Amino acid sequence: MAGGMGQRRDLGTIAERAAATRGAEEPPPRLRHCWVTGAHGRLPGLLLGWERRADGWHGRVVHPVQEADGWVVVEEWLPAGLLDPA
Repeated sequence: MAGGMGQRRDLGTIAERAAATRGAEEPPPRLRHCWVTGAHGRLPGLLLGWERRADGWHGRVVHPVQEADGWVVVEEWLPAGLLDPA
């Protein structure tokens, strides 16, 4: 049947549409691949969540960091300006 349920895929999920109606108070969905800009350039990361702080949004990210004896994986809160969608 034309025009039936499920025809709003181009508008996003129900959760995404609900968040859009609340404005900037709701961050993007959790657990997403991202790029982290740091001392070693642009590296891959996994965004675990968002937190709004006095100075703006910060993302909780797991990403690689190079140390003297090789790469390690760290988890930290970073300003949204250092994160890009993958």
